[in-house]
Amino acid sequence: MNFQRLLGLIFILCNTFALLAQAPGGGRGGRGDGPPPKATLTGKIIDSETGEPLEFATITLFSRRDSSIVSGGISDENGRFKIETRPRRCFAKVEFIGYQAKIIERLPINREQLEGDLGEIQMGVDATTLSGVEVRAERSEMQLSLDKKVFNVGKDLANQGGTAEEILDNVPSVAVDIEGNVSLRGSSGVRILVNGKPSSLISSDNAGGLRSLPANMIDQIEVITNPSARYEAEGMAGIINIVLRKERDKGLNGSFDVTAGVPTNYGLGVNLNYRKNKLNWFTNVSGRYRKNPGTGHLYQEIYEADQTLISDQSRDALRGGPRLNARFGADYFFTPKDILTTSLSYRLSDENNLTTYEYLDYLNSIDNLVSVTLREDDELEEELELEGVLTYRKDFERKGHELVVDMRYSDNVEDESSDFVEQYFSPLYVSTRPDSLQRSANKEGETRLQFQVDYVQPFAEDGKWELGYRGSFRTIKNDYQVEEFGDGIWQTITDYTNEFQYDEDIHAIYSIFGNKTASGFSYQAGLRYEYSDVRTEQFKTNEVNPRSYGNFFPSASVGYELAGQNTVQLSYSRRIRRPRFWDLNPFFTFSDARRDFSGNPDLDPEFSHSLELGHIKYWEKGSLSSAIYYRHATDIISRITLENADGSLFLNEGGKFVTRPENLDTRDSYGLEFAFSYNPAKWWRLSGDLNGSRSVTTSGITAADGSSQERDVTAYSWRGRMTSRTTIAKDVDVQLRFNYRSPRNTLQGRRLAIYSLDLGMSKDILKKKGTLTLSARDLLNSRRRRGITQTENSFQESDFQWRSRQVTLTFSYRLNQQNKKRGRGNRGGSGFDGGQEGGEF
Repeated sequence: MNFQRLLGLIFILCNTFALLAQAPGGGRGGRGDGPPPKATLTGKIIDSETGEPLEFATITLFSRRDSSIVSGGISDENGRFKIETRPRRCFAKVEFIGYQAKIIERLPINREQLEGDLGEIQMGVDATTLSGVEVRAERSEMQLSLDKKVFNVGKDLANQGGTAEEILDNVPSVAVDIEGNVSLRGSSGVRILVNGKPSSLISSDNAGGLRSLPANMIDQIEVITNPSARYEAEGMAGIINIVLRKERDKGLNGSFDVTAGVPTNYGLGVNLNYRKNKLNWFTNVSGRYRKNPGTGHLYQEIYEADQTLISDQSRDALRGGPRLNARFGADYFFTPKDILTTSLSYRLSDENNLTTYEYLDYLNSIDNLVSVTLREDDELEEELELEGVLTYRKDFERKGHELVVDMRYSDNVEDESSDFVEQYFSPLYVSTRPDSLQRSANKEGETRLQFQVDYVQPFAEDGKWELGYRGSFRTIKNDYQVEEFGDGIWQTITDYTNEFQYDEDIHAIYSIFGNKTASGFSYQAGLRYEYSDVRTEQFKTNEVNPRSYGNFFPSASVGYELAGQNTVQLSYSRRIRRPRFWDLNPFFTFSDARRDFSGNPDLDPEFSHSLELGHIKYWEKGSLSSAIYYRHATDIISRITLENADGSLFLNEGGKFVTRPENLDTRDSYGLEFAFSYNPAKWWRLSGDLNGSRSVTTSGITAADGSSQERDVTAYSWRGRMTSRTTIAKDVDVQLRFNYRSPRNTLQGRRLAIYSLDLGMSKDILKKKGTLTLSARDLLNSRRRRGITQTENSFQESDFQWRSRQVTLTFSYRLNQQNKKRGRGNRGGSGFDGGQEGGEF
């Protein structure tokens, strides 16, 4: 596919729409000999008590002559509507679920006045509808829009008392494997942000950061599969934005959470907000203690000329310890449109992880046991993270005209140490030689300074122009040392000892232009330029690897609003995945006695072109979104087990199998995705998603001995998820969720299917100020990663489980917060701009 031509065609379409929008008449027809003129009626629909806009309220125009329907429309996320009709004598009816219908007898439009504004239309709650029924403050768990999906964490019962990692594994289009690695639509190239910016709460190690971030600090998860030029280009598959909780209501309000669970899981969380006059204080503090048991099994056969070496390996782990998360901040309102926000985040963890391995080695047959090896890894892991944020937001008089300046600095220090004991036995468990004693120490520090400016200038009625800059400066230092006890002293194992430093400076500028025509067309075109200066250094070997490259990342989208609350959108973007620190660091881990996992300092970044056609349809009780997507990626980064030219697994000098990331050639991925939200009844809510994809990977692998191996792999996979939430009695809700991930071919084998079932129940107590939630995550204890790896001279079958089934009881108490509200409905987009601290990003 010629992507330059494709990009050119999209830009030509956007420019054509722009000319149509700015031309006289804008395609609406002139007066004189053309079609009869059209009148435009506008207004805004709000809640009469709270003043909040009502999204997806319906406005219907009727003829005064025969009461036939003339025209109509729906309100947007700001409660605003715009209806076109022929000028005639009409009356209007405004309707919204749970509110009294409103009739407007006289409309300010006629043949002499073609534009009329109804101003703010206040809707009152329907008392008969509310009689004996509580209308809860529930946006649906999943809200759908074309450019993103929004997952509201507070309404998901299965995630009470959990972590960000567990939440993401229940978000549509997202998957988290047992090691905490996140993928989106089957691709691991995902960029994870917090409040729209990179954050030390996640750090360079997504898995560790996600396990440390408690669910009670999170308000929403936003999934953006084809981001515009406004977003940083990092993230091949898209962006996941974690929105932290923060209120701005006047006075003192907040919530408290207490959690207890099995296996060991205890936690306490506090979210408080106090606003008086021009100052708003907010804080999130969470402390917890968890111990997660995990298991694993690996069966392996290695075929040599005249014999077969068989190894049956098992692993048991108990990981976790105390963790503290704290976030303090304040908003100062110079004026209602000038806000200065500052916050400080602090995270401390002190874990003790114990892992035991058993290796049973056979010759030719599992009936012929040769030796037994036991290995114990006792690890202490301490981590301290600090992040300071300063954000200034200026909203000008015209709606949508804004300036946001954001600066943040983070410092992260992680100190790990492990003691290893390895014992050797005969088949009868008689010691055959002295125990082996080893130890490792790893100290890693990361600092990041980031500065960002975003400016939005609206024009015409619905147009806007955006301009921004972001500078990010990051340094990671890693000091790794491994020793072995021998001859009465500790001696350094030089093959694993090294000091490694990673420096990354990225400068980015972007500009976006977009508008919407009166006929329902919308378009947006953007261009982002990023200059990357990356440098790695291995102090042991004095190897320095500097790399600098500048790249343009265009994006474009065209949308059209159809009749019957239908919208379609075609979007395109180019994106990048830079090798992460751990991808480049050649000294990775020493925990497994039979396998080395390392980095590759020679990795190149991945690049991708993404094209997506999306559609969304709204009904009174639900919504359905669908998308067809295609992604072409080059220099794919994939972790593989190295092979020799004959297909046998490569062994290092210590006799271990070596697994590390390599650049493959290309990957073409095609997919079809559906997501829906539906309320069959007031007491029943359903949501789900289904994603099917096909990918073709062309690989040119350089084997451990320097030979080249060509290999193509075609993989089909699909993933489905269904959530049902019902109100079975007064103030009692039950939620059931089933997840399924199909088998998938890999470059060297096959990943097997994964399925799981989650259950949650909640009940309001203490006059609805408190809620008790009982949840069982992975009720069937089936969430395991299983796979097969096969080459010409070897076969492996694995089965690993990071954590077992968890049952959690959580008590939440709300201070000066209501658990009910005259709702905004539960369809469509969130109305959230993605920022909280810093607005658009």
